[in-house]
Amino acid sequence: MAGALLEIHGLVKRFGGFTALNRVTLHVKEGERFGLIGPNGSGKTTLINCVSGSLHPDDGRIVFAGRDITALPAHQRTRLGIARSFQIPKPFTSMTVQENLDIPLEYAGHARARDAGAEAAEILRAIGLDAKAHLRPSGLTQIEMRKLELARAMAARPKLLISDEAMAGLSSAEVDDILAILFRLNGEGITIIMIEHIMRAVMRFSERIVVLDAGERIAEGAPEEIVRNPAVEKAYLGE
Repeated sequence: MAGALLEIHGLVKRFGGFTALNRVTLHVKEGERFGLIGPNGSGKTTLINCVSGSLHPDDGRIVFAGRDITALPAHQRTRLGIARSFQIPKPFTSMTVQENLDIPLEYAGHARARDAGAEAAEILRAIGLDAKAHLRPSGLTQIEMRKLELARAMAARPKLLISDEAMAGLSSAEVDDILAILFRLNGEGITIIMIEHIMRAVMRFSERIVVLDAGERIAEGAPEEIVRNPAVEKAYLGE
């Protein structure tokens, strides 16, 4: 796993008698555009929750930037450089769009309070929300809410960004808009894991894809290999 930013070794997660992850092993290279896909219930969200720290595995190890983070709480992982966006945005509704970036900038991004405002404005300008900086999140459209979610993740200055269903429910043009943002962020050196059900987006964005099914890794390869893989077809179509 030379050059890996994230290493997952034999990860196991059980909920009672149900095994959500069964000895999953994978790695994500530094600077990579990595796709994680699978049918509903395959274990994708459980895996990402274990990586981000909202869940702790029953067995296995998680290594980030050469450090074993398996037992670290979520806030310490954020400060090390792991950020994620959520499928359902959860902004601070009582704050403005720009104020929503101040907390991650000061806490996880290590920005000084007097610099946070300028940095927040720059992030919003880069992501296309500068005109909405002084609005409350309730005044945003669906795609603007998704952009705010990405902006909040970026405020933590991550090395690894996990994009969790950032395009769900968006139009084709809006999907392309989000893709352009993710491509740009990756071009700036940020490693990105994309979890997405919109297959054209995953196939266009990812350099390498891992497929989960029933808590196990069933395939890995370049997009053109994944679409021809019989195990992947069976997992999605049930045939």
